[in-house]
Amino acid sequence: MTYDDLRSLVPAPGKDTDWAQCRDLLPALLRLEETPQDPYYHAEGNVGIHTRMVLDALMQDDHYQRADTDRRFVLFMACLLHDIAKPDTTVIDEASGRIGQPGHSRRGAVDVRVLMWKARVPFVLREAVCRIIAVHQVPFHAFASRKGVRPEWLVHKLSWELSLPDLCCVARCDMLGRHYEKRADSMADIALFEQLAQEEGCWEGPRKMADAHTRLAYFRGADTSPDYPLFQNAGSQVTVMCGLPASGKNHWVAQHRKGWPVVSFDDARAELGLKHGENDGLAAHHAVDQAKALLRRQERFVWNATHLSQQMRTKTLDLLWAYHAHIELVYLEVPHAELMRRNRERDTTLSNAGIERMLHRWELPAPVEAHETVYEVST
Repeated sequence: MTYDDLRSLVPAPGKDTDWAQCRDLLPALLRLEETPQDPYYHAEGNVGIHTRMVLDALMQDDHYQRADTDRRFVLFMACLLHDIAKPDTTVIDEASGRIGQPGHSRRGAVDVRVLMWKARVPFVLREAVCRIIAVHQVPFHAFASRKGVRPEWLVHKLSWELSLPDLCCVARCDMLGRHYEKRADSMADIALFEQLAQEEGCWEGPRKMADAHTRLAYFRGADTSPDYPLFQNAGSQVTVMCGLPASGKNHWVAQHRKGWPVVSFDDARAELGLKHGENDGLAAHHAVDQAKALLRRQERFVWNATHLSQQMRTKTLDLLWAYHAHIELVYLEVPHAELMRRNRERDTTLSNAGIERMLHRWELPAPVEAHETVYEVST
């Protein structure tokens, strides 16, 4: 499957979706038609029925009809694949019979990232799709956050990660593409979310921030205004590498951070005589001790690791933040075939099959995770 194959699925304005063609190209869609949903929220039936209804709503949406070719690709793929992970996340409560699919948005974003990476979809378009899928329910839950997150903070943060008009378009279609007795209330919440984003000055692009440090502190939950600069304490300058194994991190460090001390889980394993996947906790503890020593001396250094999931990155970034470091995130990526070739030819105990198994954790860094985020993607 190629990017051109996926583009061929996207209807021009005024045309209808060819569901049979979609299923032929993406067999995973067949499972949607076998996956039940909670009838309270989805009285229309299974996930396949819902997805087709969402696509029908998209074809009627003004935002889609006005969009250019690339934006139509993003919107269509986000709607087509927004629930692709529901079959693998479905749980049915034995006592009540209630059906849920917890975590399907986040899991779906990762699954679609892998699919589109292998299909050679351009990075910017792929990530636009994945970021929408990861948060596609947020606009109709933003005003009733279980975590107590303010809706203003949410629209600010999301404006740095994706197109809010595109997100709201997908959310509208997701809600219109179902039979749900409180659908009108959810549609009103989406409209309110749009209005809030416009009032907060982030509907058309990222919300303005006083500076990078203020932005990072604000999105990390500091009780501060994004409009007034926050003092930054002195600390290390740290470049945090991020990317799949064999994506070129060591080469990048040698070329761009020559002479800097390097904290590396791989180096820690080698120093401790461990193979890949063997006693990772001990290797991580060794690397963290090295990092803390450098941070206490406020020395610049590189933290070189895959940092593949948000959870793993957060552990590193929290430590650096606690020591007042200035954080630069550098994400590297190469095409699937090139990555597999490189890994076969390098001296490593990590097999290509091992890399494939790691892909279910593949979450790219967002622009709000560091003072600076750099994406270097080879095509």
